[in-house]
Amino acid sequence: MDYCIAVNWEALDSLIIDFVKSENLIEEDSVGSPSSCYQSRLLIRQIRRSVEYGHIDAAIDLLRVHAPSVLDDHRLLFSLQKQRFIELLRKGTAEDRESAINCLRESLAPCALDAYPEAYEEFKHILLALVYDEEDKNSPVVSEWSPRRRIDIAGLLSSVLRAHLCAYDPLFAMSLRYLISIHKLFCFRQGVPSPISDLTQRLLLEDRDPPATPLESSYEAPPFDENELCRIRLDDPMVDELVHEYCVYRGFVNFSVVNSPGMQHSINDDQSEYGHLSKNCSTEVGRGNTKLSGSGTSATQVIMEGSPESNTNLASIRSTDTEERYPSETSHGDCSTSGTPQFEKILQKNKSLRVGETNKRKRWRGRHENTEFVSGPTSERSREDLNASTTMLKDQQVSPKSCFLNMMKNREDKHELVLGLKELASRGMAEEVVEEINEMDSNFFVQNPALLFQLKQVEFLKLVASGDHTQALRVACSFLGPLASSHPDLLKPLKETLLALLKPNEEAFNEHMPLCALANTLQVAIGRRLGIEEPQLMKIIRATLYTHSEWFKLQMCKDRFEGLLKIDTLKEVGAKLIIDASRLDVDMSTDGSSQVTGSSNNKKQEDGSPTQSSARDVGCDETAILKVMEFLALPRADAIHLLAQYNGNAETVIQQIFA
Repeated sequence: MDYCIAVNWEALDSLIIDFVKSENLIEEDSVGSPSSCYQSRLLIRQIRRSVEYGHIDAAIDLLRVHAPSVLDDHRLLFSLQKQRFIELLRKGTAEDRESAINCLRESLAPCALDAYPEAYEEFKHILLALVYDEEDKNSPVVSEWSPRRRIDIAGLLSSVLRAHLCAYDPLFAMSLRYLISIHKLFCFRQGVPSPISDLTQRLLLEDRDPPATPLESSYEAPPFDENELCRIRLDDPMVDELVHEYCVYRGFVNFSVVNSPGMQHSINDDQSEYGHLSKNCSTEVGRGNTKLSGSGTSATQVIMEGSPESNTNLASIRSTDTEERYPSETSHGDCSTSGTPQFEKILQKNKSLRVGETNKRKRWRGRHENTEFVSGPTSERSREDLNASTTMLKDQQVSPKSCFLNMMKNREDKHELVLGLKELASRGMAEEVVEEINEMDSNFFVQNPALLFQLKQVEFLKLVASGDHTQALRVACSFLGPLASSHPDLLKPLKETLLALLKPNEEAFNEHMPLCALANTLQVAIGRRLGIEEPQLMKIIRATLYTHSEWFKLQMCKDRFEGLLKIDTLKEVGAKLIIDASRLDVDMSTDGSSQVTGSSNNKKQEDGSPTQSSARDVGCDETAILKVMEFLALPRADAIHLLAQYNGNAETVIQQIFA
């Protein structure tokens, strides 16, 4: 399956930045309390955790303080009190058994009288737990002892609280759930393998929270209920790792390496923490690869002055503090991955070319939830888990210290260089980019002719816009012409490029120059050459957007939710360069699967498959489609094809079939 599809990475950047801010994953400059929505989500997570660990009293106490009206639902309260009774018995001491009997008398029995019609029978049944203990797998109350009960009650509480507090997850989390769900459904229905199954299987959990009990005053469901998407559970630590890897790659946060969920170390932190990196992770760093388990990619200051292509949301995540970067040091021993004279020279020159203020990136904070909402036993358990993880990592210390630091420094320098080149490209400084890359690797453009053509396009159009036609034609004769001769696919783009001579003005230049798209493509290609793989999240978004488009082609309808979830903006790449990079391999040394970040056309559009507008083209409405599907038991696509033959008239179709 060809997953070649254009993605608007600026739109994804915006969603990611909103996510990390909403989840308080980065350290902000301004001191202020988190948003009320974040506090509500944090409360929900702590109540869920308390129930899952069996601390029912702690969960009820939190509910009484922060959401007392939820306990007015006697059905829900009865479930909590039943579980409280079981957890008291589970402790096994005489004192706890006495507390369990008091729970029966004072809490559970009164709830059973008016919770719901079957509640009293359930109350009598659970009394058997006093006779049959947890170890008796043949007892009539074995299901009541099951830890699964905790998970179900915790999920139900989460759904109820989300609806009650309107504490829905950030848009990115909901979009990711939706896209992965459709991707898995598409691959299953079409019988095709998923190239990201190793990620999606771990990312999207099988468990789904039960639906919230609807309020009696609700007579109809809302057109779109975010709670339904939030019921699908994600592996939060894995999402955080993916997002962190992406943020470092794109230059939003400081360079750091993630060792385990919630634990990361910045290269600028106290160097005594160098030993916390596992041996496996340090080996991968030495190779210059990017792994999910060690998802540190680089991010040092590169953006100097805001370019017109910059997204305002991107600027807001960066602080105004300046930072003096230390010069690249020569690597020692076998730890070196890039300590060549050419690399060091280009790195220094790249830094000197930058203009304006250098901005210090945000520090990745991670998910820290030890707030006033955390109950005592739960927070103690979290500390135990964290200490165990830290001990494990300390046992895997690498040596010597200088080797680790040099490897990390090399890796950071590589990312610094890639982000710097990306920034130059986004400003239209194509000549400088070509010079830098040629000096670093003379074979890069030999294997990436499309990128060289695009960069020289930029240079040509800038010269035309400035009125320097002589120099523009020199660029065309020296570069664009020879490239088109060697690669026939470039001949048509060359002709279209030369048409800019007829409109030598700034408007023509801006119209044809989506510099951010070119910069993104360059970042992926040059990063790969330096051993920096694109983030896993990019692969997930690319594959799921493709299957989302294909799924709704099969359904022959438009996705009603793609606007609400910003999926449409992820597909809207906007203007494109005169050459469409999706039709050429950007890097002939790779599979080319990731070289379409700057393209605006999805070449699958030309395969002749039905589009979302098919139903509108034949003039048939949704009612007619549904009528034919129902009467003739046909799939949607077949119903639309039949309606197209009879001018969209459902009655005529049905009469002809039964005639």
